[in-house]
Amino acid sequence: MMENRRKFLKGAGATLGLLAAAGQGALAATAGPIIKSPNGKPLAGVFPIGWTPCKPDNSFDVDAMVKQQQFLNRGKVAGMAWPQNASGWQSLSTAEWHAGAEALASVKGDTALILGVQTQGFNVAASQEYCRKAKSLKADGIISLVPPDSSRADAAAYFKALSDASGLPIMVQAVGNVSVDDLVALAAAVPGIMSVKDESGDPLERAPELLQKTGGKVADFSGAGGMTFFAELELGFLGTCPYTGLSDVLQTCFNSYRAGRKREAYDTFGRFLAFNSLPHANEYVMKARGVFADDAIMRVNPPVPGQPAGGGRRRNGPITEAHKAQIRLALNTYLKPHLVAA
Repeated sequence: MMENRRKFLKGAGATLGLLAAAGQGALAATAGPIIKSPNGKPLAGVFPIGWTPCKPDNSFDVDAMVKQQQFLNRGKVAGMAWPQNASGWQSLSTAEWHAGAEALASVKGDTALILGVQTQGFNVAASQEYCRKAKSLKADGIISLVPPDSSRADAAAYFKALSDASGLPIMVQAVGNVSVDDLVALAAAVPGIMSVKDESGDPLERAPELLQKTGGKVADFSGAGGMTFFAELELGFLGTCPYTGLSDVLQTCFNSYRAGRKREAYDTFGRFLAFNSLPHANEYVMKARGVFADDAIMRVNPPVPGQPAGGGRRRNGPITEAHKAQIRLALNTYLKPHLVAA
């Protein structure tokens, strides 16, 4: 526990140093304009990584996928990306991917849809098939992980193939050993790349260099559950890819910040952090908010050496009825007035 505390304090100190160097958000000026998808939807703000809800027998629950997208629409959340690591994409069959993509695309509303198109082994032909499907469904964009251990030339060839097949804006998800210069070179080689979900190293430390070297033409997003989003906004990030459960609260934070109401955004972000301090909060919140059934299970990636497993992270042992009651109490007592997707 003490080691975790030291790491937290070290990270917090580094973040404060970055914000001080930025002149209280001065680096935000390096962020470029917000671009829109072919459907006219802004590709900035909160784009949670969607869950892959399943029935108790682990069979894919299409109806729950629809409810998840409807929830985001009610919450006026900017977008959703699915399926990525937190969606358990490696566990999905081709049929399940198609069923999920079609379910999400069937929901009409303002929440943009970004479809994940990487496939097992990063098979280019199979990923291009997903790209063509995304285009036929009128998705707003696509997202893919950078193929692991790929050279710059190979990564560029991969994303060019995705761009050619989809014709849609691309979000690059960087994990593992992907440097800022790798991302800069990739964006220069593939004009369709509009943003980066940066999870290689510390995105707060990498942001100034990434934004400066791309001239703000590539929007900076992050993941990690959205836990450092306010600090990211101060550095010029244009979005985050958290989990879905409190994405409406984070979207309110983003909207307030962009409107110049930074103190209000700060307070909203504090509510988000306070809720996520509860054991199993992220794991249970979609059930507590009535989107998923209480016995639903979420797909996770099978263990793969060198790659993150994704999915909700559990702590403090199995969830109990007392944990569930505490989560519901916090939602109803402290967050209810701030929940857009009631």
